Amino acid sequence: MKGKKCGSQRRADRVDHKVPDIFGYCAYVYIMAKAVLIDLCSSWSGQTPESVARTLEAVQEEDHFHTRFVYIMCYHAIKNERYERNGEDAHHKIIQSFHCPEKGVAVVCSPSIVAALYTVKQKLDEKGIDTIKIILPSKRKPSLREYVNRLFTSVYQIEFKDLQINGEEYNPENPTVLQSELAKLTDRDVQEVESEIALFLKCLPSLKGKLTILKSFLIPDHIFLHGFTTRTGGISYIPTLSSFNLFSSSKRRDPPAVVKENLRRLAAAAGFNQDKYHTIKVNHASDVWVMGKAQPKSFDALVTNQKGVTIAAPGADCIPVLFADPVRKACGAAHSGWLGTLLGVSMAVVDAMIKEYGSNVKDILVVLGTFCWALLFQAPTGIC
Repeated sequence: MKGKKCGSQRRADRVDHKVPDIFGYCAYVYIMAKAVLIDLCSSWSGQTPESVARTLEAVQEEDHFHTRFVYIMCYHAIKNERYERNGEDAHHKIIQSFHCPEKGVAVVCSPSIVAALYTVKQKLDEKGIDTIKIILPSKRKPSLREYVNRLFTSVYQIEFKDLQINGEEYNPENPTVLQSELAKLTDRDVQEVESEIALFLKCLPSLKGKLTILKSFLIPDHIFLHGFTTRTGGISYIPTLSSFNLFSSSKRRDPPAVVKENLRRLAAAAGFNQDKYHTIKVNHASDVWVMGKAQPKSFDALVTNQKGVTIAAPGADCIPVLFADPVRKACGAAHSGWLGTLLGVSMAVVDAMIKEYGSNVKDILVVLGTFCWALLFQAPTGIC
């Protein structure tokens, strides 16, 4: 069967899954890529129309029925005398000549690697593609892998293959270079990648409107900085998420780098220290973390009396609840879903504030954040 390599050894960086068969042996099943990304950012000046064409043919012949989209990623510098003198303009035109969306081939030229890769990711997410093969020069693998790790999540299955240069086209049968043979990135290299991504995301425009922070008149502003975010003003573009997504998960397409940028924008607008931001680790229960004590693996509420610290709780169909005691200058936040509500998560917060900070029940102000109205969705029978 095409695409399966039974009994063969794994190649470096190939995404394989061991599947035991009925005879007790071990079969290797290779997951076909639905999209192929050809990285020419560092080697496009060494490519000719013929070499690029042969590479595309090899890709299509290897997996004609499954590879529906091919993206050619290249670097497009700002035009100047040096740009034209080095012939980069001519090479750019050569690569652009392969742009043919109706045949599933798109050329993505951007002024930076981050911009090109992020553009490709947007196109993949728009089509719901999560199985990707990246063909690139072996020497670029450690670097691009770092970019990929920071812009993609575990939702995606990504395979790296070697791109031959100096006139040699991609050959799917050529063995890939072992990861151990490649130069590893230094800590400084990793920091530069992280900084480049952060700077790029920082420059992206806000989506779906401006950043809006809702406040309650019950909580005194001269003691507590507080607010509730809405769905607008961030950079998350995934349709199933708000643009101001503040929750990262390996099961989502939104990477931590995007969530971190959304948080940076919130911190700048609200006036708190992003490095002292703490949010709930949802477990849909009633556990409370008292800051200053050992942090549990999961908790649906937290309380503190530390100055300069920001605590937060997520909300959607579940309700974010804020607690503030202006007398003892203590506060709390809770994630109150249907189960947490039944288990008494809000009362658990009040009890913790009384026990830990000497709060009086009559002094504790409680504010509910925005959440889904019951008529907007149907809950499973028996939980309400």
